[in-house]
Amino acid sequence: MAQEPISDRTMRRQVGLQLFISVLALHSVFGQVSYSIPEEMAKGSLVGKIAQDLGIDSKRLKSGKARIHSGDSVEYIELNKDRGVLLIKERIDREKLCGETTPCALHFQIILENPMELFRVTVEITDINDNPPSFASIEKHFEISESAVVGSKFVLDKAIDPDIGLNGLQHYSLKPTDNFILKLENQAHGNTKVEMILQKPLDREKQEQISLLLTALDGGEPQMSGTMQIYVTVLDANDNAPVFTKPIYKVSIEENSPRGVSIITVSASDRDKGSYGEISYVISTNKHRLSDVFKIDKTNGHVILVGSIDYEKVKRYEVDIEAIDNGGLSDSSKIIVDVIDMNDNNPHLNILSKSESIQEDSPPNTVISMLSVSDPDSDQNGQVTCSINENIPFKIESTLSGFYSLVTETALDREATSQYNISVTCSDEGVPSLSSSVTVILLISDVNDNAPVFEKTKYESYVDENNTPGLSIFTVKARDADWNQNARVSYILEDSSVNGVPVSSYVSVSADSGVIHSVRSFDYEQIKDFQFHVKAQDGGSPPLSTNVTVKILIQDQNDNAPQVLYPVQSGGSLVAEMVPRSADVGYLVTKVVAVDVDSGQNAWLSYKLHRSTDRALFEVGLQNGEIRTIRQVTDKDVVKQRLTVIVEDNGQPSRSATVNVNVAVADSFPEILSEFTDFTHDKEYNDNLTFFLVLALAVVSFLFITCLVVIISVKIYRWRQSRLYHSSLPVIPYYPPRYSDTLGSGTLPHVYNYEVCRTNDSRKSDCKFGRAGSQNILIMDPSSTATMQRIQNEKSILDEPDSPLEQKPPNNDWRFNQGQRPGPSGATGGPEVAMGTGPWPQPPTEAEQLQALMAAANVSEATGTLGPGTMGLSTRYSPQFTLQHVPDYRQNVYIPGSTATLTSNPQQQQQQAAAQQATQQATQQALPPPQQVSAQPEPPKAAQTPASKKKSTKKEKK
Repeated sequence: MAQEPISDRTMRRQVGLQLFISVLALHSVFGQVSYSIPEEMAKGSLVGKIAQDLGIDSKRLKSGKARIHSGDSVEYIELNKDRGVLLIKERIDREKLCGETTPCALHFQIILENPMELFRVTVEITDINDNPPSFASIEKHFEISESAVVGSKFVLDKAIDPDIGLNGLQHYSLKPTDNFILKLENQAHGNTKVEMILQKPLDREKQEQISLLLTALDGGEPQMSGTMQIYVTVLDANDNAPVFTKPIYKVSIEENSPRGVSIITVSASDRDKGSYGEISYVISTNKHRLSDVFKIDKTNGHVILVGSIDYEKVKRYEVDIEAIDNGGLSDSSKIIVDVIDMNDNNPHLNILSKSESIQEDSPPNTVISMLSVSDPDSDQNGQVTCSINENIPFKIESTLSGFYSLVTETALDREATSQYNISVTCSDEGVPSLSSSVTVILLISDVNDNAPVFEKTKYESYVDENNTPGLSIFTVKARDADWNQNARVSYILEDSSVNGVPVSSYVSVSADSGVIHSVRSFDYEQIKDFQFHVKAQDGGSPPLSTNVTVKILIQDQNDNAPQVLYPVQSGGSLVAEMVPRSADVGYLVTKVVAVDVDSGQNAWLSYKLHRSTDRALFEVGLQNGEIRTIRQVTDKDVVKQRLTVIVEDNGQPSRSATVNVNVAVADSFPEILSEFTDFTHDKEYNDNLTFFLVLALAVVSFLFITCLVVIISVKIYRWRQSRLYHSSLPVIPYYPPRYSDTLGSGTLPHVYNYEVCRTNDSRKSDCKFGRAGSQNILIMDPSSTATMQRIQNEKSILDEPDSPLEQKPPNNDWRFNQGQRPGPSGATGGPEVAMGTGPWPQPPTEAEQLQALMAAANVSEATGTLGPGTMGLSTRYSPQFTLQHVPDYRQNVYIPGSTATLTSNPQQQQQQAAAQQATQQATQQALPPPQQVSAQPEPPKAAQTPASKKKSTKKEKK
């Protein structure tokens, strides 16, 4: 019969029932929780809400890196850390997973870190009716004698149903039941013996072949079944069936026994004779395929081991055997083989979780590693004990069955030991004992638990006074036993004050090196020593620090000269010591009292007599400064005595001070007054006054030399500027306003060229008359009636800076050819030079004509100095004004910006005079007689230079 499918409704009902039962049976003891689910659940199905059942937050699963440890078995369950639930990872087949073992359960652990936690989870797999009963073979043949007595037994093959409980095999049925009935006999360990009993004699002559159907049924819902066809062949008489000597045989064998060893011998007897009394032994077919492990001899019944047996896999074998005679009658028996366990398995160690490092301030009993230990052996062979190496601050504890935790036992100190190699050894109690070991490497992380320690408990250092600010005095050094950032030491100057002044104004401390520098120059006379505190602070969090006291002792230097206290030196009054003329040798005149603010030998003073009016009369005590007479005072000794005493200290180099002592040798005070009325004070040499005088003289000298250098520099600068101006002064071409070039089409039949130049710093114009382009005469316009006076007036107007007649830029029709462009002074061209390309805006006025004639003066020497800048111009003039009326301005030419007056050379003047005479003669021949004019204009005066103006001004004043 084929396997019947399981309906979805039945599956859901069974799953819901099992989950309901599992929730009711849920318990958590020592971090343990259990679930119960049916087999064959789909992937992703919910097993249980593990986070809720364990009482932890789902965030803890993430932060603790929760994971499932199932040992070496296949992982059927997975953990969803986001939802905090357990899900089906692989389909679970209870029959494949556990076989006939009940209950069937999955055992695994959930491990969390930071801190380490272990939870044991048990998932029981319940059976569903997913397997029908089945027989090893689909048919079985019997040969039975017709003489077989009623009640004869015939052993049938048992059906196999992997399911258990109600879903397992429940009963058999045999059809038809005309000759045979079915007998079921319960055996030990829940097995059932199936036999076919002859209930009606057989008659071969009536029915030689009998066909029967054996059906096996389970109790599941829906019910499933399996069948086997039985064929019976009826033979002639065989009256007696074989009978085993024992219904059950028991034997024990050690695991790992060698193949070929004889386990047991079974025997059966048959009262028949001949061939019906011959018995054959066979092993019945069953679900364990025992024929691969055991073999029985057909004739003598010896059972031999042909396969390997392992206690950890199968602890007991039940072997069904049959004794069959040649007549087809048989008997059955069972051999129970118990496997004896041997200590053949070492304990298995597995590190579930471990910390790579641990902080040294971790409290005792901090879990650093979790291990699972298992030994497949049984009894004493499976009893395991774990230990670790000695003399380390750790211990191993058993938390659950088969689980150990490695924890700290005492406080740790990284500075003493920074790394531990912990060897965990687990041994069983078998004989001989077997063991396994694993090494856990643990690093100790540093914690800022050590404050910096100075090399000395107190520091003292000496420094000379008058030191240079920034001087390195000495170095403080502290060490920190911690590591890395926790051992980085910084030095800080603690806030305090010295004589009301912050200590930071005296010294500073380098934060990195601990070098103490002076901030100011020390003065021993003001402060002899001071102390402060330096703090060494590490870089830990929170930082630890240590203070140390530093004392600075200032050593005196001979930087102060002695100071004379007596006699008092006063500038206005005269103080004198009186010595009577009757004074004997050693008479104490006075005592010079001086002090030195230095200390030590720098303050040891000695007195010496430097100058004296009479050296033979007085002496000074070297140590005490007492001035005494060294001889008898006589009348010949002068009344006025002046002593100069030097007070010198003992420093290196030594410093000194001088004091003047006035001594009067007299017997009475009036005598002293009469003598001292005309007392002339000697010149006192005051070091300070001399210094200031020298300083004033140096300052005055410096100022004088500076002023002198400045004046000379200004003079040279102006001289160079004037030279540069005369050598490279640019000449700006001057273009006369309102002139037009008619090219012979106007009133002038001929064209004349002129050179006009203007400078950039003067309104005076210089004009040079050039050679005529076509003729040597100049025709004046007869219509012109202007007088020279008007021309002079307009010229003065043109010379004014803001004159309204100032030249305007020419229009776009103004052109110059190549010959008309600016060129060297005196350069003239041919007829093409006078050619113009466009008319001027307006005809020229008389003032403009005069200005052009004035600019025509030949200043070849001056223009040679001034450089290029002249150009030829075309103009026309009236007949009333000829070239003979134009004064020769070449006799006196003023160069702007200079006091020099240039004159032309005599040869050139002669050449120019001859040219003028020739021009006049030609004019008289070419022109008609001049008409009489109302007044003859005066020739224009020569243009005045600034020098000539000054001269004329002086003459007018005279």
